[in-house]
Amino acid sequence: MKNLIVSKKYNNKKLSNFLFDNFDGLTNNSFNKALRKKDIRINDVRVSENKTIYEGDEIKVYIVDELLYKKNEVSEINIVYEDENIVVFDKPANIEVTGENSLEKYAQNLYKNQFIKPCHRLDRNTIGLVLFAKNEESLEILLEMFKNQKIEKHYRCVVVGIPKQEQKVLEAYLFKDNKKSMVYISDTQKTGYRKIITSYKIVEKDYENNLATLDVELHTGRTHQIRAHLAYIGYPILGDGKYGVNNINKKFKVKNQKLCSYSLKFNIDDNNKLHYLNNKVIRTKNNICLKYS
Repeated sequence: MKNLIVSKKYNNKKLSNFLFDNFDGLTNNSFNKALRKKDIRINDVRVSENKTIYEGDEIKVYIVDELLYKKNEVSEINIVYEDENIVVFDKPANIEVTGENSLEKYAQNLYKNQFIKPCHRLDRNTIGLVLFAKNEESLEILLEMFKNQKIEKHYRCVVVGIPKQEQKVLEAYLFKDNKKSMVYISDTQKTGYRKIITSYKIVEKDYENNLATLDVELHTGRTHQIRAHLAYIGYPILGDGKYGVNNINKKFKVKNQKLCSYSLKFNIDDNNKLHYLNNKVIRTKNNICLKYS
């Protein structure tokens, strides 16, 4: 679900004009189908026709990302680290890790008939390090390591607001709504909610713009965990169209969430095929997430 606020520019304009300008992959067919299915809401009212909208209206769009954005043709993607067992790509924004026209497809084309599989995921608009296994044994080891939190994943992000505490370990519970492609956070355990742990420390403060750069570590790896967890405590990620603040995103002219997976550290205490990676840290030089002006 995408949640947008109508700006002054689109006051007294048609809904279609607003949506076509905001989603470069949306077609007339997809728009009309969404109207027929009442998958678009204006101020929480389902609409079935191309209504006139006004400044301040809230538009909710229940259309999958694949129909909203143009496919980003994958050209050349930087490899940060590679050996005989693993390869780490520096994923750009607007590319899924799996699926059609994805990072996985790119890797399969690059390595032809060799085994190549991703070991974890990043959101479509999150940039940074994605680890792939180059053989089945390595894949099995790495999946088990992620499960047992033996691979430290660090992110950098820019958030709206400056946390009062310099660093903190956050614990909560997350529910994934597959139908809406959204997650929800709760302080208490509920049916269907899974525990999440996210820690952060402040790297930089921008008092003039009321923004902060955080170093975030994932202790559990749930869908949209960082984005939803930080938004839940009042510090949404700049540029996040799903859990963020749209008028602030527009103010800074930011269209993609400022979130980057910048570091992976291996903690291997078993004498397995990948023991040579123990204590190895792999980092990206891509600091685009810190450039918010």
